[in-house]
Amino acid sequence: MAEKEDFLILENIGIIFKDVPVLENISFTVTEGEGFGILGKSGCGKTVLMNIIRGIKEYKPTSGTVTYRVAACQNPDCRWVEAPSHAGEKCVRCGGETKVELVDYWKTLAADDYAERRIAQNIYDRTALMIQRTFALFGESPVMQNVQEALRDAGVPKHLWMKNSMELLRRVHLTHRATHIARDISGGEKQRCVFAMCLAKQPFLFLADEPSGTLDPITAQAVHDCINQERAKGLTVLVTSHWPDAVVETTDNAILLEDAKQAAIGPSATVRDSFMEGFEIPPIERRELDNPIIKMVNMRKYFYTFDRGLIKAVDDMNLDIHEGEIFGLVGVSGSGKTTAFKAIAGLVEPSRGLLQIRIGDDWVDMASVGPDGRGRATPFINILHQVYTVYPNLNVYDNMASALTIELPADIVAMKVYDSLKAVGYSEEEVDHILYTYPNALSEGERHRLAFARVLMTDPKIVLLDEPTGTADPLTRLEMVKSIKSARDALGQTYIVVSHDIDFIEMVCDRAALMRVGRLIEVGDPTEIVNIMKEVETPLGE
Repeated sequence: MAEKEDFLILENIGIIFKDVPVLENISFTVTEGEGFGILGKSGCGKTVLMNIIRGIKEYKPTSGTVTYRVAACQNPDCRWVEAPSHAGEKCVRCGGETKVELVDYWKTLAADDYAERRIAQNIYDRTALMIQRTFALFGESPVMQNVQEALRDAGVPKHLWMKNSMELLRRVHLTHRATHIARDISGGEKQRCVFAMCLAKQPFLFLADEPSGTLDPITAQAVHDCINQERAKGLTVLVTSHWPDAVVETTDNAILLEDAKQAAIGPSATVRDSFMEGFEIPPIERRELDNPIIKMVNMRKYFYTFDRGLIKAVDDMNLDIHEGEIFGLVGVSGSGKTTAFKAIAGLVEPSRGLLQIRIGDDWVDMASVGPDGRGRATPFINILHQVYTVYPNLNVYDNMASALTIELPADIVAMKVYDSLKAVGYSEEEVDHILYTYPNALSEGERHRLAFARVLMTDPKIVLLDEPTGTADPLTRLEMVKSIKSARDALGQTYIVVSHDIDFIEMVCDRAALMRVGRLIEVGDPTEIVNIMKEVETPLGE
């Protein structure tokens, strides 16, 4: 392509939800083959803007236009669309003539005439949206079959499914999981599988909402490389991310959203610098503690499945975690972190070895079932899962109150709700603003913080956090660091953090451990552990 052509044009886009402006006067142009980034704090409207561009009916803009400049088939019974540089070529569907057309997307989507509406529907079919933290997979089917289902939906002939599915999995570095059942792979691997399914559509526009938000840096880099490879082939990409460097790596230009408005636009690195202006990494403070509350001695957790045989999810793990410590578990996707984490929570039973948790002066064997076994420990443990949920039919206050397992006076409940929300970074004004708001009016990052605050409502002794910053921008991440340390200081809680966010691990943890294919490789200072991980790991963790 000799010269880049305008492809997507947004002019003065605005949208209002319940009398609250969410976006105001957003304007930019994306050229064919360009990578374009959308940066901003949690709740600034990044995901809303993605849904407007995609054409999700619940996100119809209140003002402004979304215009696609496409090469459209002139056959009224076809109206297939390609990127504008393909104008003049024969239509790949019917062989008809193609010409450049400007399509007012939302107006055409709502047209009464089906022939007119058809071109907008074809644009919709040629775009792919990867939604953050949503694993839309057939859990009982192998990874490869999930990709083949996407190929079937895209109209690819059946005899090409095997070849194409393996090629797509190769692009996202997931061929080693091709025959594994989708429900059994890690969260990061599920996200890469969804990425492959999006590419199966052969889109001319790929909307990536946090494409690497829950991946470790090594695997994230592999996904970023994959996005850039697709861009090199002519794919136009829009990326949102809470990692500013991820936007710089995958895009040419970007906008910055602040308070519903467009605060900056330009080269991605320049917009990144504007976003990070005034952000300072706090001094690292680490405690040295020596009072074990969790002990593992040669702990194993093995699974056996008919198709995969013996799976050593955790293999001979020896570890002490101390009371009041913030302890991190790091490793690439599929390294066994989440399985070890679930064993501590009492959600899975060790296959062999010893896992004990101290409750008062007594050590509880987590392999022992019943109220006299791990049932003694689990009431003192709470967990925030990587795939979390809140009640969509309850407002924020009722969501928080529903986390309590005992009845308390109303004034005590209100105090706990306020204190827990403030502990995860909300100011008093923000608490008052969102208290009677429903979750669907919150951003993904705000819903994540709401779920985290619900965990604190029960005053747990041990708090397990699975990817607590998966949707958090750097400023929100810093608030979470402060809130975790504040809660630890005030309540004496022990935190175990599983995260791919190595910056967060370095900022918040007293110690960390590196896991690799089920084994504990090293335990020590978080910075040293992160450096070891960068040296020895691969995108596959092999």
